[in-house]
Amino acid sequence: MCCRKNALRDFGQCLAQLSCDKKFLHYISSMHDKFIAKTRETLVESETVPELPVAMSEAAQAEQPQGLAPTVADHYNKLQETGLAKRTESRIFYMRNFNNWIKSMAIGDVLDRLRRERGRDCAISVLDLCSGKGGDLLKWKKGRISRLICADIAATSVEQCEHRYHELRDRSRNDRHDGPLFLADQFIAADCFRVHLKERYQRPTTFDLCSCQFSLHYSFESHEQADMMLRNACECLSPGGFFIGSTPNAYELVKRLRASENGTFSSEVYRISFDPQMKDSQPPLFGAKYDFHLEGVVDCPEFLVYFPLLEKMAAKYHMKLVYKKTFGEFFKEQINDREGRNLIGRMQGLESYPADDGVQLSGGPSEYKEAEERIKEMTNPEDRRRPKVGTLSLSEWKATDIYLVFAFQKLSAEEISLKEKTQENDMTTE
Repeated sequence: MCCRKNALRDFGQCLAQLSCDKKFLHYISSMHDKFIAKTRETLVESETVPELPVAMSEAAQAEQPQGLAPTVADHYNKLQETGLAKRTESRIFYMRNFNNWIKSMAIGDVLDRLRRERGRDCAISVLDLCSGKGGDLLKWKKGRISRLICADIAATSVEQCEHRYHELRDRSRNDRHDGPLFLADQFIAADCFRVHLKERYQRPTTFDLCSCQFSLHYSFESHEQADMMLRNACECLSPGGFFIGSTPNAYELVKRLRASENGTFSSEVYRISFDPQMKDSQPPLFGAKYDFHLEGVVDCPEFLVYFPLLEKMAAKYHMKLVYKKTFGEFFKEQINDREGRNLIGRMQGLESYPADDGVQLSGGPSEYKEAEERIKEMTNPEDRRRPKVGTLSLSEWKATDIYLVFAFQKLSAEEISLKEKTQENDMTTE
């Protein structure tokens, strides 16, 4: 592992050079399919969503049992902060960077959309819902936002997030080449799925963007929690504002559950376990629990998110779906963009294969069979140097295939008015 840092720097340059090769671009954009599609089955996504119950009052919610929220908060509070040297030794170092790149591209995409609609120099206010330790602070800095509020259930994580922001602010003040940093004036420790955050804001607040990354699935323990999550995410958005996020893909999880022997499926880097009785039954809309272990990152219960249900619930807050894509689909789109290719190299989101002398690959030889086949296709007998490609190990591809990324946009005032009139007419007709 000691040579990996130097190899990572070399790989960034290698990827930048290879990204100009159309054959290479075709390879990295189709690699995900080659790894996963061999065992993929077609799933029919039903868009039929049952009528939902009326949400509880906040007083009634406060009297409800806390469910698994304390377990989730305790898990994330106990996660130790590790330095770069330690992270490079992780089995899922490249996968975590790949997921981070997905988030970066999704955030960059929606900020570009806002500026195209409102002007290049428009002020952008952001709610980082379930912000954790502040892993996206640098993304907000790069995105040149104006204001940020962070909220998370794990109090220790919120403290670390605030500390990170202050360190970032101090570095920006001391660097005369650095532009002004956004204002982050509130760090809220609260259960974002049970507490009405609007009542915690120190002043009237309107957001242009809410981001909830790798977290909203915890809210689907119950209808009340999922509704409060959406209320916090969407009610303070300005017309035309966005709600973006990433979450496990319920269709993919159920497909793998059906194919499993006892409700458990895994690879070298992750393990997911359902109640074996759920294997042959229809999962409930809320409270469809499974236990998720991802090496060094996650080890706690989660809940399935039936996306048509999420879409219907979001409509209550005047939100319309802009896109919903698997990580594989989003990757294939963004990697064809020059900025995306350059960024994945800088973020070390793909592993260089074959590895340089003295550098150990993340996985064993069997994890790179498709990459090896592609190397053979790209090799020119007249070239002395063997070509390299950027990839992930098979186990990591399978883990990233669990997730999807999405974006909702709030209707304009005119669209909301038209929607309400249509609903009134429908009620009159009935």
